[in-house]
Amino acid sequence: MSKKATKAYEAELEQLQIALVESQVWAIEQGRKILVIFEGRDTAGKGGAIKRVTEHMAPRQTRVVSLPKPSDREITQWYFQRYVAHLPAAGEAVLFDRSWYNRAGVEVVMGFSTPEEQADFIRDVPRFEEMLIEGGVQIVKFWLDISKAEQAARLTARVDDPLKKFKISSLDGEAQKRWDDYTVARDAMLSASHTRHAPWTIVATDKKKKARLNVLRHLVRQIGAPTVTVPVKAPDAGICFDFESTALTDGRLAR
Repeated sequence: MSKKATKAYEAELEQLQIALVESQVWAIEQGRKILVIFEGRDTAGKGGAIKRVTEHMAPRQTRVVSLPKPSDREITQWYFQRYVAHLPAAGEAVLFDRSWYNRAGVEVVMGFSTPEEQADFIRDVPRFEEMLIEGGVQIVKFWLDISKAEQAARLTARVDDPLKKFKISSLDGEAQKRWDDYTVARDAMLSASHTRHAPWTIVATDKKKKARLNVLRHLVRQIGAPTVTVPVKAPDAGICFDFESTALTDGRLAR
């Protein structure tokens, strides 16, 4: 990125973060309950996007949830149970860095749950999310998409960068080996869980900084605060768009 492009990015990022802070002030006053779900392939930039979203938000009213693998006890619970404890109360914003959609993604590909459990999940998740919305929770769902070549480059960079040791996972090696399996799982998940009340927004992330700006643009617009004093551009439709079935075959989703 050139110096000019970097300055433009930083300037818009600052404006969007101001807009997001103003949006949260309004949301707290209104008692809004905001749940933002970040899903995507490994290295798609979930952590980086979440960092820019939360950087200046109210710490007492903002939580990032990234759950470890379930305990032996949690495995025996209703699948959604451990996530429910982290849902937002009035005036709170909760961001899930991966969520209950693990059951439709990594668990499918790696066999961490049974086909019956996976079928139960994909049947139940639209109803579960509808109940949350009826309870006053606003759900914003992001799928961060990345190309196979860019993922390979980022996985290599993780290994070579001593500051990214905590990003290295035992499953990283499977991301490229099982690329096609993850693609099939992604397509099935998006098709089954994209609903009118809880739609998926796709963000192409090969260009990280553009992706982050578009995440922020979309989120500010979804919150919909009337008190935002800075201009917020519409998301770039070539980077950030509502999921639709044609995206599975027209090249907008990486294959």
